Amino acid sequence: MVFETVKDIIVEQLGIDESEVTKETDLENGLDADSLDIFQIISDIEDEYDITIDTDLNLQTVGELVDYVEQLIG
Repeated sequence: MVFETVKDIIVEQLGIDESEVTKETDLENGLDADSLDIFQIISDIEDEYDITIDTDLNLQTVGELVDYVEQLIG
């Protein structure tokens, strides 16, 4: 499941408890992540699924990111 993989990547990158990551969690404000953290999370997801994520889409929540990744991988 894409959500579980994305959540694992976020938890590992930020060193937070997995209960803090839901589909409604705001990617920047809700995770207390800086732009470098977000870049690394996106990069890790791209590597995991062999995709390229368009960062110009301005995805706000973990759920929006998961939905976008699911669209890319078909």
